Order: sequence, then C-alpha cells, then structure tokens
Amino acid sequence: KMDRIVDLIVNSTSNKKALLYTAGVGLGAIGLGLALKYVLKKRQKTLTRVGVVSHLLIYPIKPCKGVSAVKAECLEMGLKYGELKDRNWLVITEDGHQVTGRQEPRLVLISATCDSGHLCLNAPDMEELKIPLKQDKKTTVFNCRVWGSDIQGRDCGEVVSAWISRYLASGKTFRLVQFEPGMKPRRPCETEELFRPHDKVVYPDLSPIMLLSESSVEDLNTRLERKVGIANFRPSIVVSGCEPYAEDSWKEIQIGSVSLYRVMACGRCMFVTVDPETGAFDRKEPLETLKSYRQCDPSEKSIYKTSPLFGQCYSVDKTGILQVGDPVYKITY
Repeated sequence: KMDRIVDLIVNSTSNKKALLYTAGVGLGAIGLGLALKYVLKKRQKTLTRVGVVSHLLIYPIKPCKGVSAVKAECLEMGLKYGELKDRNWLVITEDGHQVTGRQEPRLVLISATCDSGHLCLNAPDMEELKIPLKQDKKTTVFNCRVWGSDIQGRDCGEVVSAWISRYLASGKTFRLVQFEPGMKPRRPCETEELFRPHDKVVYPDLSPIMLLSESSVEDLNTRLERKVGIANFRPSIVVSGCEPYAEDSWKEIQIGSVSLYRVMACGRCMFVTVDPETGAFDRKEPLETLKSYRQCDPSEKSIYKTSPLFGQCYSVDKTGILQVGDPVYKITY
C-alpha cells in the first residue's frame, strides 16, 4: 500500500518542494518524518540495462497495418512518426461503433502512410486513395464507441467511406474518423481500475504503449507448428537482448529520456489469430497455445479472465524521442 501511495505522489508532482508538501499532507497520519524519508528514498533510482529497442511501430488506423520507424516521438497518448500518430484514425460503422480485425480481418491489409499533407491508403486490388490529414471543420463529428467508452472522431468523408466499404465487400457501410487535438481523450481507468486517473488514450484498447520482447515471440514459436511474427501482436515497442517474458517484471523503464510505467499485462484475444500478411482468420493459433502456458495468476482472474498474457501495457510518464538501438533500462529504487 505504501508503494502505491508513493507512486501516486511521485507521478503527480514535478519538483521536490511539491513532492514534500504532498507527502506531508497526504501521509501525515502515519508520521511525517517516516513518510518523507520513504518518499525521498524512492526518488533515488537505479538504472539496469535489460535490452535494446529493435522495432518501433505506429498504427495510424487502429485495425490496419503498422508503419515501422527508426525514430519516433513518444507522446503522452502514444507514438508519433512524422505526421502519423498511433491509432488516431478509426474505422467505424454508421452508428459509430468501432470495427476491429475480429469483425473484418482484411482490415489488417490496409496500409496508411503520409505524403504532402495527405494520408495515403493502399490495399490489395485497390487504387491508392489520398485524403487530407486535416479535415474540413464543417464535416460531421461522430460520437464513437470503443470498448464501452465514448470518444469523438471527425468523419473523413464519403470518398474514403466508399473506398473502405468497397474493399471489405461485406454489404455494409463503413466510415473512417480522425481524432483531433481539441477532442476529449478516453480515460482507461474508467474501463480498467489498474490505470491511473491521469492516464489518457485515443483509440487504443487501453494503453498508449504496448511493449513486447523478440525472445517472447521466439519462445512461443518453439511451441507452434506454424510460426508467427511480431506483427500478429501489434506492439508499439519491441525489445531484443533479453530473456523470454523478461518484460513481465519491468515495472518502470527508461529509454533515452522517455520514462514508461507498466500498468498491466496485455490480455490477448482472437485478433492475434489473423494473419497480418494475408488477412486469413485462423481463430485458433497462436491463441490456443498461449492459453496453454500464459494464463494469469488465479488472484487476477477478475482482471484477465481466460485471456492469455503476452506483452505489457505501459503508460507514458515522461515524453521524448525513441530510436531503434536505444538501450532499455529497468528502473529500481
């Protein structure tokens, strides 16, 4: 309990004076001297190198293909590469509900890149479509539904709606919406209480950063008949040079000037069985194999239920620049 209180104090203050004041007021009941000594001790951090960044991936449109970057900004609500922000565009139904790869698996084959102020969409057997990165303020703003949370998105127009609907060819109409800076982000703590009140996201399921190690994927592949790749799991940051599942124990990490705080493991669903190269929906592997050995502790069943755990969800405590090749340090106090 003391660790949790101190984490809240440390993450909500920006200087020692404020830290001491908050500690003194909030923990007066257990003794001011003890509280201050404990908090100041927590501030003395030790960095231990645990790996190296091997991939940085941005997914401009939530269910669609990722973009690999050598260098990216790590913002409070996810990675940014050039003009592309992670999961700042979303495919929705006409009534505003998100459309995921579980419903339309061929969405994973749509790529989104940036060129001269335009978002460029490509997909198999489709002509390239370019739409403005900034939409006309007169266009419709949809109230969208993402995993039980409400969030807005500005419609990207009829042309892109027709393009996506024609590509998916399911007889339904789909739309593309874009999050704008003036819109209100989602608070993941409203869905999962492990997140802190100040954590924010746009269209990701829960966290702005999902981290996975290469060795964890390699270990999984030793158990599979048909190997899978990192793309099946859609991480933001991939780390090499560590033991399988070492990321499970990295509560806080530092990469360059960026500080990340691990909130919870990433519970996996059927989306990981969609082949990112073909859009084929297996519905079984690698999910069934993960379920055989990556279940949560019984005490955490209320959080993860039957979802196997693979990768870790992080919040951003300090923004900055990330690069492939950056050392990853575990922070301890």
